[in-house]
Amino acid sequence: MSHFIDPEGLSAKALAPGVEARVAWGDKIMLSFVDLQPGGVVPPHSHPHEQGGLCLEGAMEFTIGEETRTIRTGQGWMIPGGVVHSVRALESGCRALDIFSPPREEYK
Repeated sequence: MSHFIDPEGLSAKALAPGVEARVAWGDKIMLSFVDLQPGGVVPPHSHPHEQGGLCLEGAMEFTIGEETRTIRTGQGWMIPGGVVHSVRALESGCRALDIFSPPREEYK
């Protein structure tokens, strides 16, 4: 794997209808470039991995635990492992960068 990343050159993986990710990983972290079509939904779920992220383009409705917020370009999130979360792209759709530690083996 190269030390440099071009998200467009990574293989896409469907996560849910209208949601796909392009993933790069190291030994201890994983980058996931996620594209959500307008109305695309990642349903409520949790995992043991810590997850942080940043909205790169567009807007989404993000629920973490019991709190829901609209996240727009330049805003981010931090989710401890084991916390239920979900996301829904708004009218424009969106692109986000998720960072996981440790890497999620099921994405490889």
